[in-house]
Amino acid sequence: MTLVVLDMAGTTVADDGLVELAFAAAARSQGVETGSPEHGAMLAHVRATMGESKISVFRHLFGDEDRAQAANLAFEAAYEGLVDQGRCAALPGAAEAIAELRGQGRKVALTTGFSRTTQDRILDALGWHAIADLTLCPADAGRGRPYPDLALAALLRTRTDSVRQVAVAGDTGYDMLTGTRAGASVVAGVLTGAHDEARLRADGATHVLASVAELPGLLAGR
Repeated sequence: MTLVVLDMAGTTVADDGLVELAFAAAARSQGVETGSPEHGAMLAHVRATMGESKISVFRHLFGDEDRAQAANLAFEAAYEGLVDQGRCAALPGAAEAIAELRGQGRKVALTTGFSRTTQDRILDALGWHAIADLTLCPADAGRGRPYPDLALAALLRTRTDSVRQVAVAGDTGYDMLTGTRAGASVVAGVLTGAHDEARLRADGATHVLASVAELPGLLAGR
């Protein structure tokens, strides 16, 4: 493997419920009160589609483009506010795993379903702007997860020779679908985020790991 494509929230960055808190703020901005039946149904969809581009989620939930864009802006503002409050941390062993992967001679791309602005806010908070070879959000690639665009954009930008030289790792079924649809040889699910082993394997995981800290060892052994 010469390229490793890593998800952020839930895989390398602790989520700590921030996505759901920010979603609640976004829903309230559109008149959906926290705890209402409508909110509960929407939250179930958010949980099921963790990893998907957030604007795509809001388009599905609200139907109307103006409402979706307004909800997305409210989501980003709420999430960035939580990050600014210090509610953002690397998962244990994540920074070390990225350093080890690069030390093995592999290139590392960090990907997200958030906007570039939110992604940069997280990278700022962690001091991670130089930690990887590349960072990508859906707007950089064309489409977000579960489409293969993020992994393929990373391949093109790093001049990786073949999809068979790509490993993808993430905590959601949508991360697994991105990896399988991109033709990655290794599609590793991690159990530090949104989805359980059954969901990860159902969506194509070739391996399931306790955390991203196990990934360098897995790849070194191949």
